[in-house]
Amino acid sequence: MRDESHPRKHSLLHDIPAVLPDERVDVLRLTDDRRIERIVSRGHASPPGFWYDQVQCEFVLLVSGRAGLRFEADDEITVLEPGDFVDIPARCRHRVEWTAADGDTVWLAVFY
Repeated sequence: MRDESHPRKHSLLHDIPAVLPDERVDVLRLTDDRRIERIVSRGHASPPGFWYDQVQCEFVLLVSGRAGLRFEADDEITVLEPGDFVDIPARCRHRVEWTAADGDTVWLAVFY
């Protein structure tokens, strides 16, 4: 059993599989109203015609790699580089157009 009273160090950049046929999503923390995820992409993108349309807000921080997000409202690609973040309102339709194929794109996503 995990001791919740004692903090432990973790890294978003460790324990990434060498082979990543699908985008990897690891739930780091889950409560009734929040979910924190590490997402690892390697050349992955949203399927053609697919849009995320979430009931929660999503704060997403790009930790490593590069990615392009498209928001339906303005239909432009927003390029994210390490350290960039976006706070996406609930019901804001968006998609991942591309992620870097030459390395890991690591995201920290907080749904609230």
